[in-house]
Amino acid sequence: MTGERRGVPAHRVAPAAVEHLPLRPLWLCRRCGQPWSCGAAKLALVAEYRDSPVSLFLYLARRLHDAIDDLRRLNPSVTGSAADMFDRFLGWPARHTRAYKATTNRSFGVEEASS
Repeated sequence: MTGERRGVPAHRVAPAAVEHLPLRPLWLCRRCGQPWSCGAAKLALVAEYRDSPVSLFLYLARRLHDAIDDLRRLNPSVTGSAADMFDRFLGWPARHTRAYKATTNRSFGVEEASS
């Protein structure tokens, strides 16, 4: 060995350094190429916003708005239905976070409910 250092060339980015972020205007994951938000992006977002689920919904609502604009500009016929777009951006956190899950620690008796 001549002492040369082998590594990633300066002009290439190591795959581990690329996060699962959206590639606009296509709205594909920069790392894995799946429609954003991919599974890894969802896990990262839930972890990042675990103490503030409402902020997660606000962030994703903004991304939904951006995606609709970008995708409609690229090709209006393949943007997807409103239901599909909603589920892609806002439907999954409602199923996987506690933001909208109401819990009660107390049950009401007949007397309490009528008063």
